[in-house]
Amino acid sequence: MATSDRYLHRAASNIPYFSEDGDTYLARTPLRDLRKTRPLRVLSEEQFSFWQSYGYVVVKEAIPASAARRLLDFAWEFQGLSPDRPETWYEEREFRSDLERELYIYGFVEAYHHQLIWDSRQTQRVYDAFVDVWDCEELWVTLDRLNLNPPNIRNRDRALIERQERGFDIELHWDIDTSLGVPPQRVQGIIALNDSAPELGGFQCCPELFRQFDRWKARQPDDRDPIRPRIDRDEMPVVRPELGAGDLLIWNGLLAHGVAANTSGSGVRSVQYLSMMPALETHRALRQSRIDSWRHLSTPEWNPTLVGDSRKHESLRYGPAELTELGAKLLGLESWLSGSRNSQGGDAVEPAATREEICAASA
Repeated sequence: MATSDRYLHRAASNIPYFSEDGDTYLARTPLRDLRKTRPLRVLSEEQFSFWQSYGYVVVKEAIPASAARRLLDFAWEFQGLSPDRPETWYEEREFRSDLERELYIYGFVEAYHHQLIWDSRQTQRVYDAFVDVWDCEELWVTLDRLNLNPPNIRNRDRALIERQERGFDIELHWDIDTSLGVPPQRVQGIIALNDSAPELGGFQCCPELFRQFDRWKARQPDDRDPIRPRIDRDEMPVVRPELGAGDLLIWNGLLAHGVAANTSGSGVRSVQYLSMMPALETHRALRQSRIDSWRHLSTPEWNPTLVGDSRKHESLRYGPAELTELGAKLLGLESWLSGSRNSQGGDAVEPAATREEICAASA
């Protein structure tokens, strides 16, 4: 949703994280250099070191495999597709926009607030993993969707999407502007709903580029693409981490990553997109938007690529999910600081700092 360009809002913890939109954050210390002040809850010391060195980490069995299977069944059902009838995966349909058509090709499932989706979000082990990487307990969960990607053929063939020479590339890209002198901090994640396999495609990344980013950047031309890296893949291999159903993969926004095409004959790749960020309890408009989206099952506004299902919106299918005490805080319905309910989005509080002040402190 639209937010002020002038002010940053401070997170609800005593750690100085600042953001305009609850998506990317400015911090005095990049996450890759963070020194822990809280004991690790889920990650081992070796996993945390790997996360800081290579930009991603896999948390095994973040949710039970049985819960992942239920979510996969829901993804099929929500779209009216049959896992046993591949002809249903490619039925012709009308699209409201080129964006919606591309999202269909990539396999996005426009459901955000089903109870099963919220059950993953409010799982203690999932939350604890994000506490580990942010070193912060006061978090909000992203209101994101699912993905169910069958073989990329017919009307799901990626060749139907016009390829651009610069900017976003589904195969490998950054989700932050890497040309900035003070790159924003961003954390993203997926939960696998089925076991990964090379032919199914799925998440891939370049951990060596993350490890050597500063050195690599210093050797690049001034007009390099800040979103799409150009690398020697023999020198910096692109890898696909193995995931089992229920595993959580968390990655740093500075990690170049993408989604490989599904080249299998009849298999699917399916995940839930799920991340957590420091809570911006002073950001009244954003907080109210999140609460309204949960309460009325309206399509979240934080990202313009979230479009909602055009055939039968989820608000017409089921009611609001039940939240645990943790879930209410992760949404913003309940404050991390006071424990009070925020049905109206909380009290208006002045933003904490300007962008210039934080950038100066981070330089």
